[in-house]
Amino acid sequence: MTRRIAVSGAASGIGRSLAALLRTQGDDVVGIDLEDAEVCADLSTASGRSEAVEGVLERTGGALDAVVACAGISAVRPATVAVNFFGVTELLAGLRPALAASRAPRAAFVGSIAGTAATVPEVVDACLAKREAQALDAAAAAAARGEGNRIYPSSKAALARWMRGVCLTGDWAAAGIPLNAVAPGVVLTPMHAAHAMTEDQRKSVDEAVPMPLGGYAEPEVIARALRWLVSAENTHMTGQVMYVDGGAEATLRGPDRF
Repeated sequence: MTRRIAVSGAASGIGRSLAALLRTQGDDVVGIDLEDAEVCADLSTASGRSEAVEGVLERTGGALDAVVACAGISAVRPATVAVNFFGVTELLAGLRPALAASRAPRAAFVGSIAGTAATVPEVVDACLAKREAQALDAAAAAAARGEGNRIYPSSKAALARWMRGVCLTGDWAAAGIPLNAVAPGVVLTPMHAAHAMTEDQRKSVDEAVPMPLGGYAEPEVIARALRWLVSAENTHMTGQVMYVDGGAEATLRGPDRF
């Protein structure tokens, strides 16, 4: 059965791989990205998110079977919070009503193993309070005091906590919509192409994200997990962060966390 699925970040990386997998199995995919997509919009701004939602609804007639938010950046600047948290949560919230007509509505997004790392509490708290300006200011302050490397983990940790808070509500679980995340380790996408190029950089990344099973992942690995999460087969998993990370999370947090 053909399913209609919206995928953000569809022009590159995990989003591109997912869109290709879904189209290969016969699904109708509406891609969202800055360019080279069915709907072009900038998810770092409130107006861009509204344009993305409106564009998808226009192309689909207001009916969707699934939404997958893959768009994200890892820059050491406030825009990372704007795209990774607000760009994801507002897109999912905006398109959620379009899932109502589906017999098997599903939603998912890309998290990160980085979500288990040290964060900037002020950024996380502001995100969860839906205070974007405050979150961006807190991220800028973190960068100014030399904690810019915590901005990306903060955006992903906030996402996971947001999901756990809303997945059981009337808008999601009671409406029959599973909401889950895949948390990758290091993925060989354009976003990570600038990292781990030298031997010293690679050693640093391997220490931060140890992946004893399989090493670094191709984007298709993450795409396959997302494909299952938004398939009709997933009837009872919700509110979960699925670590597709080569064992990084189990290594870093040990056997006491499960």
